[in-house]
Amino acid sequence: MSEKISLVITSIASPNAVLKSYAQMCKQHSVNFIVVGDTKSPNDFFIDNCQFLSIDAQHGIHNSFSRLLPVKHYARKNMGYLQAIQQGSTVIIETDDDNFGNDNFFNFFPQSSTQFHYEVTGKWVNIYQYFTHKNIWPRGLPLDCILDDSADFSKAQLQNINAPIQQGLANDNPDVDAIYRLVNDERIQFNHNAPIALGKHTWCPFNSQNTVWYKEAFPLLYLPSYCSFRMTDIWRSFIAQRIAWENNWQVLFYAPTVWQERNEHNLMRDFEDEVPGYLHNNEIKKTLECLSLKGGANNLGDNLKRCYEALVQRQYIGESEMPLLEAWLRALDEIS
Repeated sequence: MSEKISLVITSIASPNAVLKSYAQMCKQHSVNFIVVGDTKSPNDFFIDNCQFLSIDAQHGIHNSFSRLLPVKHYARKNMGYLQAIQQGSTVIIETDDDNFGNDNFFNFFPQSSTQFHYEVTGKWVNIYQYFTHKNIWPRGLPLDCILDDSADFSKAQLQNINAPIQQGLANDNPDVDAIYRLVNDERIQFNHNAPIALGKHTWCPFNSQNTVWYKEAFPLLYLPSYCSFRMTDIWRSFIAQRIAWENNWQVLFYAPTVWQERNEHNLMRDFEDEVPGYLHNNEIKKTLECLSLKGGANNLGDNLKRCYEALVQRQYIGESEMPLLEAWLRALDEIS
């Protein structure tokens, strides 16, 4: 069966060069292109071959969930996921409005395939070390791990894997934390090494900037709203990895298929928004590791609730997250 692919981006910008380029690429590859707007989006937003979702249009996808979602928030992207699912997508790709896709952008990997597999149980892995010898680390990696070079990727073995979640890297201005940008901010060109899948209990943050999700993992797309803006996709990745292991899924990382011309940021504000991660990412890992979860598609929703309940109980995420998550799960049931 051929995959039905949707590309989802959230943006409050007027049609820019990145969005226009994706519209053309999607047309060439028969990909459904969805841009999720917010209250600051221009009222006259239009790009040919692009579905633009205004706030009103988002209410039309699933009214109760859309109205619970905070406005002026990156998690409005959840409405784009629901639109893609409602339209029958079997693969959802997501990126941001400052990442240009290269010619290989749509050349992601089959969910079930033979790839290099690396496992180091219970440890954090800096996946960037596999693709470069530069001192660089992904946003979300605990600070006390950034100088740890103990990962031996030469021990990775070719194995049959099942990877319904895949992370492509970004060149030039990759996804790093504010500390990296404040003290270094060197532009990076990653090596085009073979893809590598991380095994069970091997931790590495992944983001929402160049990520592929197959249908089996769609419930795990959920972006939380009641946590730091700079942690929403990172903490989602920790929860997704934890649940993936119960299903014998691996997370696959592959060489860059985008390059970023980063939108303007206030780095000190980014730093402030990342402080909850600097302080708590290790504890979140330990909390998730201790949970008793179950494998199988029918348990994905319950597993999500167990993970979020644990993080809410420890006050990493606000209590208002739980009714929003419940609404997400209801929406999935109603539109699928």
